[in-house]
Parts: sequence; structure tokens; C-alpha cells
Amino acid sequence: MRRKERSTSRFAPATFQGLASNMWPVVTILDGTATPPRGGEWRAAPRPHFDWWVAKHLSARPCLARAPPPRCVPQADWPASWRERLVLTQDQPRGAGSKVEILDAKTREKLCFLDKVEPHATIAEIKNLFTKTHPQWYPARQSLRLDPKGKSLKDEDVLQKLPVGTTATLYFRDLGAQISWVTVFLTEYAGPLFIYLLFYFRVPFIYGHKYDFTSSRHTVVHLACICHSFHYVKRLLETLFVHRFSHGTMPLRNIFKNCTYYWGFAAWMAYYINHPLYTPPTYGAQQVKLALAIFVICQLGNFSIHMALRDLRPAGSKTRKIPYPTKNPFTWLFLLVSCPNYTYEVGSWIGFAIMTQCLPVALFSLVGFTQMTIWAKGKHRSYLKEFRDYPPLRMPIIPFLL
Repeated sequence: MRRKERSTSRFAPATFQGLASNMWPVVTILDGTATPPRGGEWRAAPRPHFDWWVAKHLSARPCLARAPPPRCVPQADWPASWRERLVLTQDQPRGAGSKVEILDAKTREKLCFLDKVEPHATIAEIKNLFTKTHPQWYPARQSLRLDPKGKSLKDEDVLQKLPVGTTATLYFRDLGAQISWVTVFLTEYAGPLFIYLLFYFRVPFIYGHKYDFTSSRHTVVHLACICHSFHYVKRLLETLFVHRFSHGTMPLRNIFKNCTYYWGFAAWMAYYINHPLYTPPTYGAQQVKLALAIFVICQLGNFSIHMALRDLRPAGSKTRKIPYPTKNPFTWLFLLVSCPNYTYEVGSWIGFAIMTQCLPVALFSLVGFTQMTIWAKGKHRSYLKEFRDYPPLRMPIIPFLL
């Protein structure tokens, strides 16, 4: 025999009102003065059930949610004391599309209104729809966000999982003209390779007619050319066959900044290393051999880390995983740092600086270390934020220090 349920009010016990399988309950909280929308029906829950239902379904943001209907009583039995705490539900068909309003993040001007957007549509699909009305803003240069000054939404974010209502308001920022990461890398790496060889072969109008197409008599000069060329050929091949980029493009203006950095330093280093008056390192062959060993080991380590990172991300995806050491001994540096590829990169240029004993190379290594430290700290923070089980002993770039 079923036990009679005890009522929480002087009215008849409330019952759950079921929904058809093709209906979505959209829940909102009003002050009791609003009128039901067309095709909808407002229902109210008593205070005890209201508190339980809000705590369970609306949490700390009781402005809009999709959840089961609350335990409620017939509308005819509403007492005046309940009207201050109404839990209102309106049934909408599951197939009904959401509405997306896109405003300019700076001027708040309405740029586009998209009607009947599927609730499971991604931000990438919304960008494609926005491009149809504004072809000058292709998806790669769009930044959509929930707040004008907030972070950009990811392309894989789903509309119905965002904290928005049936009419979502998104703010647009123009990222400017974009260019492929592959194009940027090929351009900024091919330049130093070509520029350095111009100085190495001493083409006319660099050192004077007396030294046109002459060759240095110091072995370290030829060895430095081999190491420098190997480094940038390796980078070009990794760009084409190894790296998998999470973002397909970057702002076009960055290519000028990157090329100025790489090309300028390559010309500065090559000018002094290949100069007819260049003098070899102080400690001679021993210093060169030690520096060469450092350079080769770090280059192999850098390549090993790039291969390990490549294996973590399937082709065409943006999956992020915690990198761990593999059977390759060069990857064991993952035990101590988050970005060992930067550690090996800095080590390579330190070895090159010791080998050539050239001030421009040392400055290039210092500037590169500073920039890679900033990148490493950013990635380290990202790992800590995204993965709760991230190894606590790791440092961003230098074991136990930085």
C-alpha cells in the first residue's frame, strides 16, 4: 500500500507535470508581473519545492536553464504569497532554433541577427553563417566572445552549452588579415638560410672586391655554416612534415615582425662570423669540439620532443594531452620541464655561441631565451589550469629554477 504523501501547504499535494518527448522546458524567473508568451504556460511552485528545485537545476545562475519542470500546483490554486517566487516554464519544441545576435565589441552596433540556429551548432558554424552576411570577415579573422572584453570562444564550443538564452548575444572583434602558420614559418626560416649563405660565399658588395667569392681559412667558419644551415633546414622540414598547429592562421602583421627578427639577426651573425678578419675561439679546437657536441645533442633533443608532441595530437584535431617521456632518452626531460623543446633550442644556440665566440650570436641566444621563457610560462600555466593531475615537479623551461 502506497504511503500517502504529506503536503507542504494547505493546498492539495502537488504533482509533477510531465512533458512530451519532443518538448524542451525553458526555465526563467520573473517577478510575477509578466504575462505568458504566446503558446506558453506559466506554472508556479510552492516555496519549499522552489528552493530545492533552484538549488538542483539553476545553481548560482537562475536566469535560464533547460531542466525538468518543477513540482507545481494548478494555476487556480496560486496564493498571493507565491507570486513573488515564481518558477516559470514555457514549453518549446525541441526542433525550434535559437537566435544569435552579433554586436560589434567596440561600438555595440548590431552587425547580424541569425534566426533558427541549431542549439548544437558550434562557434565555427556560427562564424560561417556570419561570413555569409559579411564576406569581408572570413572565419579566421573573427573573434566571438560572450563579453566585449572577455576571452574569445573556441571554434569547437557548442551554443547550447554556453550560458546564453534562446537569444544569444555575441560580441565580434576583427582580428585583422590572417596568414597561414605554415607560410609564416617557411618564410621566416628560409630567409636566414639564404642570407647566411650570401655572407659565407662572400658575394660582391659585402666585404669589398678584394674578398669577392673567397673562402675563409678557419675550419670553425665552415663548421658554423654547416650547423646554421642544418638548423634551419631542420626547421623547414619540421614545419612541412612534423608540426601540427592548433590554430591555422595568425595575424598578417606578425610575419613582418618575425622576419625582421630572424633575418636581421642572421645577417648580423653571418657578417662577423664570415668576415675576413674573423679570429677563431680562444681555446681553439677543444672549445669548438665541446660546443659542437652541445649543439648536436640539443638539436637531436629538440627534434625528439617535436616528434613526441606530434604523436599526442591526431591529425586534424585540437586534442590536448599531458606530454610524458617515451622510450627515447631525449624525451626524459619531460620529467622536469613542461617545454623541453625550448630548453633544447636555447641549448643549441648556446653551443653555437661558444663555438663561434661571436657577440651577435650570444645576443640572439639571450633574446630567444627571453621570448621562449614567456611562451613556456604561458604553456605551463595552461597545463596546470587544464589538467588537475599535472606533474607538480615540472618547471616551465629550466629544471628546478624557471
